Amino acid sequence: MKKHRCGWCEGDELYEAYHDEEWGVPVYDDATLFEFLILETFQAGLSWITILRKRNNFFDAFDQFDYKKIAKYDDEKKAELLQNAGIIRNKLKVNATITNAQLFMKIQEEFGSFSKYLWAFVNEKPIKNKFENYKAAPANTPISDALSKDLKKRGFKFVGSTVIYAFMQATGLVNDHEVGCFRYEEV
Repeated sequence: MKKHRCGWCEGDELYEAYHDEEWGVPVYDDATLFEFLILETFQAGLSWITILRKRNNFFDAFDQFDYKKIAKYDDEKKAELLQNAGIIRNKLKVNATITNAQLFMKIQEEFGSFSKYLWAFVNEKPIKNKFENYKAAPANTPISDALSKDLKKRGFKFVGSTVIYAFMQATGLVNDHEVGCFRYEEV
């Protein structure tokens, strides 16, 4: 019997694997949270499947998403990234990633971890929504608005409320799997 999945991922093996194994699973590890923050930053204005298909290239280009290394990138490294056809070559997004890495570490210093900072916005517990169809999920919420506003106040770039809500969905701060999806109860 075929598993019921959220409609947004059906028909593409890469999308289905991402949906089945990662999307919506609560993430507490700072390194993984930073990876998703980078990927969501680069996704702004593009489709998620475009980013997924380039994910390994991003992993290699950005030193395995090591925020400590990224925070120290210089002009030479920026130029190298902007020549890398395997990633999204957007100067503003590359610069934002470096800035965001530096600010990510400031949040770690202030809160003990980025995870503690982030999960406080949902009272340390995933929000479990009940959508019959993925299209009913919002593009943003008052919580993503507040998180976006706080990140922007701290200097983060490309962290609008819609980007942040997608980040929250990906990292399990919200469970937006369709109620009939086999992953709904699992995550």
